[in-house]
Amino acid sequence: MEKEKPIYWVGSSLKDLLALPEEVKKDAGYQLHRVQNGLEPENWKPFQEVGAGVKEVRIYDEGGAFRVMYVAKFSEKIYVLHAFQKKTQKTNQNDINIAKTRYKAIKSETK
Repeated sequence: MEKEKPIYWVGSSLKDLLALPEEVKKDAGYQLHRVQNGLEPENWKPFQEVGAGVKEVRIYDEGGAFRVMYVAKFSEKIYVLHAFQKKTQKTNQNDINIAKTRYKAIKSETK
């Protein structure tokens, strides 16, 4: 088995994830562990609006819908851009902007 890719938490993404409900945190950890080992998360979709290669892990529990945005295409790291609870069907523009800003920062860092 290959070495696990390390996770790099961008901005407040770790703090944001830790503020989510316990079951959501456990599921997010499991899904990110899959990504670290070269597997896809069980429920995800591409989120090109943020940037090339950005994916969104979709997690549901009785508290609602939750998302973890990450990008794994750069070097040897997985960058977690943002973690949040979705309040509506459409992703809030503020959440998209946070992820976009963080994506641009890591893109310039990896050049």
